[in-house]
Amino acid sequence: MGMPVSVHVRGPAARGADAEHAVAELFASLRDADAMFSTYRADSQVSRLRRGELDLDGCGPAVREVHGLCAQARAATDGYFDAWAPTRGFDPTGLVKTWALERAARPLSALPGLGAAVGAGGDILVLPDDDPAPWSIGIEDPRDRSRTLASVPVHDGGVATSGIAARGAHIIDPHTGRAVTEVLSATVSGPSLMWADVWATAAVARGADATRWVDGLAGTSGLLVMAGGAVHRWANPA
Repeated sequence: MGMPVSVHVRGPAARGADAEHAVAELFASLRDADAMFSTYRADSQVSRLRRGELDLDGCGPAVREVHGLCAQARAATDGYFDAWAPTRGFDPTGLVKTWALERAARPLSALPGLGAAVGAGGDILVLPDDDPAPWSIGIEDPRDRSRTLASVPVHDGGVATSGIAARGAHIIDPHTGRAVTEVLSATVSGPSLMWADVWATAAVARGADATRWVDGLAGTSGLLVMAGGAVHRWANPA
């Protein structure tokens, strides 16, 4: 997937062979997802779908599942998350990383007494254990990436960040086709890492209107760093 992935485990089962096997399964699952979904690999199902060599019915169930989730995400974000924008064909890159991470972490979540924090490209999935102390997830300041702007306590769920600090203005407004720069970074915490990732990307794509929109995302919390320097925080009940 072209990004660092780290696994941190804790609890009484953390040093056992079962935990080591579950971590190995996690990485194997991510490699399988990369083989199916990579837009850089000519032989992936997504690349073949984009070229018209496969139709959706000819793809595997995982690809069909992600295709459906991307359609749901487009509807849920008023089109600000759009895997078909602008005209390059189906590209699930903005959703599939965190979908694959949640899927790959299932062997870890099945181990009693094992807690874990799994990070991939700045997004963190936290699996609960019996320890009442939450994991503390730091949020990078996009204006100074050596500085932590805030920290989020998480016991179960995910924290996703999208923005332009690391890769420049690469997120577009699908309605205009233009890159957006009004939101430097959007961090969303919620029960689902995949949906937190979708909400964070859509918030950046919305630009200045994101401060109003995130206040309506039930069951999430987070912060936006705006280009003008303002920081918008929210915490919404489920």
